[in-house]
Amino acid sequence: MKIELIQNKVYLNNGSKKKEIHPFWLRERVNGEKYLDKKTQQRLFDPTKIKEKIRINKLNLSNDYLEITFNDGAFTKLTIQNILKEFSNFNEIKFIDKIEWDSSLKSLNNFEFKENFYEQQEMYNALVNFYKYGFVIFKKVPTKNNFIINFANSIGSVRRTNFGEFFNVKSKPNPNDLAYTSLPLAPHTDNPYRNPVPCIQILHCIENQVSGGYSTLVDGYTVTEKLKNDYPNYYKILTQIKVRFQFIDQSIVLEDWSEMIKLDDNGNFKQVRFSPRLDFVPLMDKEKLDLYYEARNKISELYNSKKYRIEFKLMPGDLLMMDNHRLLHGRTSYDANEGERFLQGCYIDYDSTEGRLKHLKRKFNIK
Repeated sequence: MKIELIQNKVYLNNGSKKKEIHPFWLRERVNGEKYLDKKTQQRLFDPTKIKEKIRINKLNLSNDYLEITFNDGAFTKLTIQNILKEFSNFNEIKFIDKIEWDSSLKSLNNFEFKENFYEQQEMYNALVNFYKYGFVIFKKVPTKNNFIINFANSIGSVRRTNFGEFFNVKSKPNPNDLAYTSLPLAPHTDNPYRNPVPCIQILHCIENQVSGGYSTLVDGYTVTEKLKNDYPNYYKILTQIKVRFQFIDQSIVLEDWSEMIKLDDNGNFKQVRFSPRLDFVPLMDKEKLDLYYEARNKISELYNSKKYRIEFKLMPGDLLMMDNHRLLHGRTSYDANEGERFLQGCYIDYDSTEGRLKHLKRKFNIK
């Protein structure tokens, strides 16, 4: 892909096709001090107020820059790389390839927390790993004074829910969720009944004095790719049929409809929702429901298979950050009489980690 100039017009040539870049598109991107605030990168002008028909009076192209003088007197010097990046729809996050993993995964993506960790290159490396594997574990994170909120807000902003700004995961009487018991939890995604579903879950271990209570993770991306390749009919119906997810307690009713496997506009993996205690399949023809139930049983079998599950014990100070749109998490049972198992949890959205990663990439000039 390259830029070409022909008779005061700018063209984009991708090797097979050449098309003109609109003069006004270029005019909107003028970047001198008169036109752009350097700190915020916000325009100092409103392009909708420009009534003059914009034309290019003069052009100069070098290896790295395109210099343009417009008929309204504006001048700009644009980086060729930035122009090409916009036309290629480059995204720092989507550029990070997902790595499929199963029970053979040995590295738990551990990073040691330090003071001012959020501004260090090590945090950038941790976030890249988060997008590759769907999770990362930070060690030696302070456990006093609900530090999980400090951690989450230092990356982005906490997503508050009806469970509060954060929630305490421990066994308690009369719970409104099985998470607050010592029972085992099968692989599931959190809050599938919300619109939108929280993107990222953080779990911070405060105390863990029990012999059981191991944390479990399953890569929904790996499992759905397996389903697509080996059971295409099952994969197809789970990406097409929207089911109702529901949560009810004394003070709230939450519902949302979605596919169990959600694809993006290009037909690629985007999200899984799985919580068989909370899903309600719509009424369909018996033959279609037969296929749907077979498909749900198969994906449940895969999610619950030891082949795809990793188990590990979170110790005090360990903070697990996981992608709730990609991973399923669970817990083995434990005996509450042995001692206390106390985790704190909260949610943040993708713009938190995306914004931090892009900021650190720019700060350290990472190519």
